[in-house]
Amino acid sequence: MAHLISLSIDATKITKGRMKNGKYVNLTINVADETDQYGNSVSAWEAQSKDERDSKAKRNYLGNGRVLFTEGGVHKTEKPGETNSEPVQDEMPF
Repeated sequence: MAHLISLSIDATKITKGRMKNGKYVNLTINVADETDQYGNSVSAWEAQSKDERDSKAKRNYLGNGRVLFTEGGVHKTEKPGETNSEPVQDEMPF
């Protein structure tokens, strides 16, 4: 299934120690079922180690966004007040 997601991150929030080769950073991206007050349902933060996750360390959120296109499974989100003029079709046979 294909999905197209628009995401905006604040590069100034990236922890320099997490960058690999001075230019790469591992992210974790979440696509939520519900949208926030701005129509966003996608959020991104710096990837955490297993130890950080186990200790419930605070996530360093870098940005958020919305689903622009989907072939099913993930639902396209709208800004408040917008309507979806294209129906999302699920091509799954069940």
